[in-house]
Amino acid sequence: MIGRCRHWWTSVLSGRGAVRRRVRQVILAGIALCVIAVAGISCGDSSSSPAASPAASASPAGTASPAGTASPAASASPAGTASAAATASPSAGSANTVWLCRPGLPDNPCESSLETTVVSADGTSTVESAAPAENPPIDCFYVYPTVSGQTTQNANQEIDPELRAIAIQQASRFSQVCQVYAPVYRQMTLSAINSGTGDTEAARALAYGDVLSAWEDYLANYNQGRGVVFIGHSQGTFMLTHLIATEIDADPDLRRLLVSALLIGGNVLVAAGEDVGGDFQNIPACRSADQTGCVVAYSSFDREPSPDASFGRADTGPKANELSGGNLQVLCVNPASLSGGTGPLQPYFGTAKFPGPLGLVLPAPPSVPTPWVASPGLYTAHCESAGDATWLQVDTTGIAGDQRQVVFQTLGPGWGLHLFDVNLALGNLVELVRQQEAAYSP
Repeated sequence: MIGRCRHWWTSVLSGRGAVRRRVRQVILAGIALCVIAVAGISCGDSSSSPAASPAASASPAGTASPAGTASPAASASPAGTASAAATASPSAGSANTVWLCRPGLPDNPCESSLETTVVSADGTSTVESAAPAENPPIDCFYVYPTVSGQTTQNANQEIDPELRAIAIQQASRFSQVCQVYAPVYRQMTLSAINSGTGDTEAARALAYGDVLSAWEDYLANYNQGRGVVFIGHSQGTFMLTHLIATEIDADPDLRRLLVSALLIGGNVLVAAGEDVGGDFQNIPACRSADQTGCVVAYSSFDREPSPDASFGRADTGPKANELSGGNLQVLCVNPASLSGGTGPLQPYFGTAKFPGPLGLVLPAPPSVPTPWVASPGLYTAHCESAGDATWLQVDTTGIAGDQRQVVFQTLGPGWGLHLFDVNLALGNLVELVRQQEAAYSP
């Protein structure tokens, strides 16, 4: 894995000045090292504390234009070794949990406006209204990817603007179908990993310990026997994969609480040709909308992953050396067609400029009057395998005269559409949870 974590920025971003070039270099170097660091995690009232801003890489606000500007939604990041995560203790008990999102919090980013400008292929638009559900019967437990650039080894527990932005971008639309709980956790920072000092057992244990402690807090104080949907992307997926594998997979009582796990952009492993095995022994892939207690996982690309891809390949990705002695592959579940085949994606992207250093390199968001923009009919997706790669193939529909913005491989062929994994299928994922909620029986 080390030495294979290479990536390229598209040429369109190359001419924006020395400051922006330097920002890109730092972000990309940190992302690469974050993915190396992740290589073992899955084998292994507002709080009185300040809240955390995790550390590290791309995360988004809009979409990319056909000419080549991009605006991601999240990125790869560290997570921890099996030994470190297995020995991690809760961060300090439930009293110290910092909630980024939780029912009843003032100014809750996961209950933000969902008003959306829906842009059709012919350029016409309408406004779509939606709102958080009142007293939904299930909860969502969301763990975010790396999004900020603090300069310490682990991020602190302050809720920086980047945290609020990513919660809005990835988790807030799920408020239509569940109560969203999102803990702040002290993940390793871009700065520390880029300097070579951040990838330590203690740093990994601290990050995972916060997630574990928050889960225990949630179970003890908020769950009350309600079904749960886990939602993660990138580092969040690595954290949740380990949590589910060690705390839930072998426990029938806790498995009964599992509505589903949306583990996006994190190389969930299964036995080759199977829907279970690898990371989980008792939790299979979701293959129908009325199936519960199952997993949706994928990494999106617009072409076959490169031989050194960070995602989609079990032998070269961040978990390449994690599980040995088995014939494993990366799980792909198409959120647009769970049973297989091709289906239409329902992309939703936020339109606010993303805060922090990433704002220096991300393009201007789409110019619409609402917090969200949707582009129905722009993409289709299907799971594809070639050689030892398995990925979600995303294609544009190529409608004549369609001038809507499209995404592209912002970080190069080794990363594919990783930064857009969640938002490309956000409408599909929310609708899936809605149907699973109706089917769920404890």
